[in-house]
Amino acid sequence: MSAPSPAPAYEIRVAEDPADREACFAVRKDVFVAEQNVPEDIEYDAYDADAVHVLAVREDGVPLGTGRLLHGAAAAAKNGDGDPAVGSLGRLAVTAAARGMGVGAALVRAVEAAARARGLTAVDLHAQTHALGFYERLGYRAYGPEFPDAGIPHRAMRRAL
Repeated sequence: MSAPSPAPAYEIRVAEDPADREACFAVRKDVFVAEQNVPEDIEYDAYDADAVHVLAVREDGVPLGTGRLLHGAAAAAKNGDGDPAVGSLGRLAVTAAARGMGVGAALVRAVEAAARARGLTAVDLHAQTHALGFYERLGYRAYGPEFPDAGIPHRAMRRAL
């Protein structure tokens, strides 16, 4: 009996070129629109243009996951207290085939690194309630009441950097 083959290696990078950004949007479409039935017209928004997008890519080029960081006025409009020093992590999505490989945690840490590089002091996010434990393990703490977003229950969470 042979040993299981190791999971393919992947890298996390900031999506700066158009092909990487399109890969981010494709992962979001697969996860949010196709899997979770989020209407496509609300999945993509005006924040995408100025956000920092991060992308997880398998060594053979297959996109595995994405996330984005809003900063400045865009983040202040989204976070709990309007503080421009707090970034907003959002649109974190990992393809079904890549779940359980640590991709989500690596993407969160990449967003946090991008936030630190911009001088931010904390990161806020709106977590689907089923994912609260995932974010808690990464140091985030929930605050405020549960609320619906795209028909899915969420809670606000924050982690100081």
